[in-house]
Amino acid sequence: MTIENSPYDLVIVGGGINGAGIARDAAGRGLKVLLCEQDDLASHTSSASTKLVHGGLRYLEHYAFGLVRKALREREVLLRAAPHLIRPMRFVMPHSKGLRPRWMLRAGLFLYDHLGGRKLLPGSHGINLRSHIAGDALQRHLLHAYEYSDCWVDDARLVVLNARAAAEQGARIMTRTACVAADRGTTHWTVHLRSTVSGREFTATARALVNAAGPWVSRLLAELTPASHRRPVRLVKGSHVVVPRLFAHDYAYVFQNPDRRIVFAIPYEGDYTLIGTTEETFEGDPGDVDISEAEIAYLCDTANRHFTQQIAPAELVWTFSGVRPLYDDAAENASAVTRDYVLDLDSSGGQAPLLSIFGGKITTYRKLAEESIALLSKPLGITAANWTAAATLPGGDMANADFNRWMTAMARTYPFLPEPLLHQYAHRYGTRMTALLGSATSLQDLGEDLGSGIHGAELAHLMEHEWALTANDVLWRRTKLGLHVSADTRRRLSDWFDRKTASATAAAKPGSP
Repeated sequence: MTIENSPYDLVIVGGGINGAGIARDAAGRGLKVLLCEQDDLASHTSSASTKLVHGGLRYLEHYAFGLVRKALREREVLLRAAPHLIRPMRFVMPHSKGLRPRWMLRAGLFLYDHLGGRKLLPGSHGINLRSHIAGDALQRHLLHAYEYSDCWVDDARLVVLNARAAAEQGARIMTRTACVAADRGTTHWTVHLRSTVSGREFTATARALVNAAGPWVSRLLAELTPASHRRPVRLVKGSHVVVPRLFAHDYAYVFQNPDRRIVFAIPYEGDYTLIGTTEETFEGDPGDVDISEAEIAYLCDTANRHFTQQIAPAELVWTFSGVRPLYDDAAENASAVTRDYVLDLDSSGGQAPLLSIFGGKITTYRKLAEESIALLSKPLGITAANWTAAATLPGGDMANADFNRWMTAMARTYPFLPEPLLHQYAHRYGTRMTALLGSATSLQDLGEDLGSGIHGAELAHLMEHEWALTANDVLWRRTKLGLHVSADTRRRLSDWFDRKTASATAAAKPGSP
C-alpha cells in the first residue's frame, strides 16, 4: 500500500456535479484537494438529469421562493460562465382545461420572470397555439399556451469542466478510485483508496473529508461515523426516454399532467426528442437503476395526450435513469420533496471535520460549493474570498459571452471543418477547441478517422485532459455520440482505447523503455 507523502486539505468522495464543483472552488482558493470517484466522472445522477439549467417553475407551487430565486440567479451566472455549453431555450407550456387555470400560470410566470433579477433572457408571454409554430405539433384541442425562458446544458460535460478547472488549480482528480475506508483523528482523516481498475491501494491524509457521494451519501456516512446522528434521505428515481424527433423547431414543451406533475419534451441531439422525467421513491442499489415499464407508459401517455404524432414503447431509441439523494422533509409524495440542498458539517468532539452533501440540483451546484467552503472556513482557517461567481469555466472565455460571434470567427479560422463537426467541437470545448485542433489545416491532420466525426486527435484530447478511459466515457458522457454512431464505429472506438491502455500499461512496467 502506498502512502501519500503530502497531506491534503480536502479529500472529496464523489465525482458528480457537487463534488467537482467543490473541488474547483476549494482549489481556486489555494487548498490542496484530492477528488476520488469510484467510476467515471458523472457516471450516475449527474448525467441522468433533464439537461436543464432552470429556476424550477413548479417549485413555486410548494412556496419554495428562496430556492427558485437562488436557482434563477445561478442560471444567469452559469450562462455567462459557459456560453458554449449552456444555451438559452424557449419553453412552451400549453394550458389544459381542468388543470391549473390560466390566471395561475400567468401569476407563476410573472414571479418566475422577476424573482431572480433576470437580465440575459427574454420574459414570458401568452401565445395562441393556432398561429404559433409550436402549436403545429400539438393536438388541436390545445389552444392557448405560455412561452418563457430557461437554459439547456450538457450535464455530464458540466461536471467534466468543473473537474478540469479544479485540476488546473492544482487539484488531483482520481477516477475509477473508490474510498474503501477512512479513519478519523483529531486533526486529520486517513483515507484508504483503491483503484477499481488495477486494484492498487493507497492512503491519503486530509484535514477534512467531504462526502459528496450522491445516492451513496447515507451509506458512506454510516460507514464513516456509525454512531453519529444522520440526516434522513429519500432516494427518488427519475427516468427519461429518447424518441425520434417529434417536432422540427427549437422550442421545448412543458406538459401538465392530471397528477399535477410536469413533463418536459426537449429537442435533443438534432434528430431526437427527450421526454422526462418521472419521479418515484427508489429502494435498492443506486448503481443498478433502470426505467420500469410503468415509467415508460407514463411518459409515452403524457406525450400522446399532447402531440399529434403518437409514440409507442417500441419506438424508444434510448432510456436513462438516475437516483437523486433528496433531503427527506417528510413530504407525502416524491415530487413534493424539496430540491434544495442540506449541508451537514460534523466537527464535534474535537475531531477532523466531515461535510456531507444532501440533495441539490445541477443549477445550484456552484452556490452549494461556495456555501460548503464557507462552512469549512472556520475549522480549516480558509481566508480566501469567494471567486467562482465571476469566473468562466474552461472554454467559456469568450468576449461578452457571445458564442455566436465567436463561432463566426472559428468558422473563418478552421474552414476545413465540416459545419456539423465545427459546431460539435465549439459546443463541447468552446475556446479550448484550439488546443484540440492545434495547427491542423485539414481533416487528415486530426488523426485516425473512426467514423461519425470521431478523430484520433479528439480521443487523445479526451484521454489526456478529460479522464476518458473507455468508449462509453466518450459516447455517453464526454459526448452524446452514442445516439448516432454505427456498431462498426463503436467497435473501432473500443479497439482504440484498448490499444492505448495496453500501451500505457506496458510503458509503466519496470524496465520499459
